[in-house]
Amino acid sequence: MSPINFSRNALAGLTTSFALVPECIAFALVAQLNPLAGLYGAFFICTMTALFGGRPGMISGAAGSMAVVIVALVAQHGLQYFLATVVLSGLIMLMFGLLRLGKLISMVPHPVMLGFVNGLAIVIAWSQLQHFKVGGAWMQGDALMWMCGLVALTMAVVYLLPRVTKAVPPALVAIVGVGLLSQLLHLPARTLGDMAHIAGGLPAWQIPTVPMTVETLRIVLPYALLMAVVGLLETLLTFNLTDEITETRGLPDRECVALGAANMVSGLFGGMGGCAMIGQTMINLGSGGRTRVSGAVAGIMILLFILFLSPLIERIPLAALVGVMFVVAQQTFAWGSLRVLGKVPRHDALLIVVVTAITVATDLAVAVLCGIVIAALSFAWRHAREVRADVAQGADGVKHYTPHGTLFFASVAHFNDLFDVQGDPSAVTLDCRHLRLADHSAVVAVSALHERYAKAGKALQIQNLSRRCELLLDRAGAAVTA
Repeated sequence: MSPINFSRNALAGLTTSFALVPECIAFALVAQLNPLAGLYGAFFICTMTALFGGRPGMISGAAGSMAVVIVALVAQHGLQYFLATVVLSGLIMLMFGLLRLGKLISMVPHPVMLGFVNGLAIVIAWSQLQHFKVGGAWMQGDALMWMCGLVALTMAVVYLLPRVTKAVPPALVAIVGVGLLSQLLHLPARTLGDMAHIAGGLPAWQIPTVPMTVETLRIVLPYALLMAVVGLLETLLTFNLTDEITETRGLPDRECVALGAANMVSGLFGGMGGCAMIGQTMINLGSGGRTRVSGAVAGIMILLFILFLSPLIERIPLAALVGVMFVVAQQTFAWGSLRVLGKVPRHDALLIVVVTAITVATDLAVAVLCGIVIAALSFAWRHAREVRADVAQGADGVKHYTPHGTLFFASVAHFNDLFDVQGDPSAVTLDCRHLRLADHSAVVAVSALHERYAKAGKALQIQNLSRRCELLLDRAGAAVTA
C-alpha cells in the first residue's frame, strides 16, 4: 500500500472513530449499561472485523438495533446475564458463517434493500433529534440557536470542502474545525462530555458469572438468537450495500465468522454486542476508507480515546457530530428510489414503501423478514397465473394436454382448472415436457389428477416427465407414468 493510500485510509478511520463514540454511548445508555461497555464493544468489534472480516471498508460496532433487543434482559437479570447473551449470540453468528449461510442474503430482493436503506437513513436522522433535548425537554432560545447554527456550519463544510480539496476527509475537517471554533470563542454548545465521561482503563477479562444450568440457557438463548438474527441481517445488508458502492465483492461467510468471534471476545471483556453500522460505514467510505486500515484505525482510536484522549474528545461539540450524521442520512437515502416508484411494477413500489415504514416503526429484522415474505407471496401469486396448457384433439380420438410453466403450491388450483375431466374422451395424454414439478403440492396435484380420470373411467397417460419429476412421483408412490 502506498503512503498516500495508507494516510487516506488512516484519516478515514480517524473520522469514523469520532462518529462511533456518541453512537456507542447512546446505545449503551439505551440498554441501561455503563457507556464504557459500548465503547469497549466498539473497540473489539470494529478492530476484529476490520482485520479478519470479509468486507474491508465496512465499519462494525456496538449497534443500537442490538441494544434495543436486550433492554428487558438487562432490567430483569442484570449485567452478567447480558454478557453471557453477547457471548452466545457471537457463537451463533460464528456458526452461521462456518456453515456458509452468508449466501442466503442473496434471497433479499432489491426493493427490500432499497426499503432497508431508506428506513435506516430516516432512523439515523431521527435519532439525532435527541441531541436537541436537555433533560428531556427541547432546547429553546439561544441554546437552540447555537445548536442549529453549528449543525448548519458543519453540514456546509462537509458539502463545500470537496469542491476546494479532496486531500482530507470533509467530515474530519468539519468536526475538528467546529470543535476548535467552539472552544476558541467559548460558545455555549453542548459537548460529548455532557453525554458521559469516557475515561477508563484497559478492558478486563471476565467470564460471565451465571449458573451453568438449563434455566440460564432458557433465559439467555431467546435473546441471543434475536441478537444474532438482527446482527447478521444488518451486517449482510450493509455488506451488500458496501459491495455496490465500492464495486467490489467481499466474503460474506468470512465476515459472519469474524463478527461472531468479535462479539464473543467483546462479551468476555465486558463489552456490548454489535454488528455493521451503516451510518459509520457511509462516513468511512465517503472519507476514502477502502481497506482494512481504516476500520482498524477507527477501532484502535476508540481505545485511545478511553485511555488517553478523553479530555480532548469530550470537548467535541455534539452539534458537529449531529451535522455529520445528518449529511450521512441524506447521502444514505436512495433518492433514486422515489423517481422509480411510478416506473417499477406496483408490487415492487409497494415493497419499497412498506419495508421503509416498518424499519422506521419497528426494527430492521422485522422489516426485512416482512419484506421477504411479501416479496415471496407476490412472486408466488404472479407465477401461479402463468401456468397454461396447449390442448389438441388427435385424429384417433385422444385428447392431448401440453401444460407450460411451474407447478407448485400456488399454481395447483389454476392447473386443475385446465382440465375437463367429465367432458374429455376416454383416452387423454398429459405431455409434461414443458412442465416442472417444484414441490410436494405439485406431485400430489398430478397424482390426484390421475385418480380423477381413473374414477371417471378414463385413462390418463403421462408422458415426457423429466427424470427428477419421475423420481418425485415414484417417492410419493404415484405410479402414473407411461
